[in-house]
Amino acid sequence: MMCIAICATLVYLSLQEKTMVTNAERKEHPISMRLPEADVAMIDRAAGLRGRSRTDFVREAAVRAAEDVLMENGLIRMSPEGFADFMKVLSGPATPVPEIVELVKRPAPWEPGYGAKS
Repeated sequence: MMCIAICATLVYLSLQEKTMVTNAERKEHPISMRLPEADVAMIDRAAGLRGRSRTDFVREAAVRAAEDVLMENGLIRMSPEGFADFMKVLSGPATPVPEIVELVKRPAPWEPGYGAKS
């Protein structure tokens, strides 16, 4: 009987330790902001349409916006030779892409002949 109690205690302590490690590794930082009621209503409506909570929706939108800003400001590093090759390609004549040329020649949806097979 004593062995069962000791084993159960060890299992319990092991689970507690894993939970504590998980909680220690997972550091979440609350962000609080004041928003006008109209903004909150719009966020709640959009979150509802996506089937998300307000918190999940706002977190995802904020992270996506942050990623966009970081991508816009990312540095591209290359050797002087690589940069010279890059500039040479940019300075040279453009090579037509047949699929793009064909697409540009098609009539726009508001022009006569749109949808007609050539």
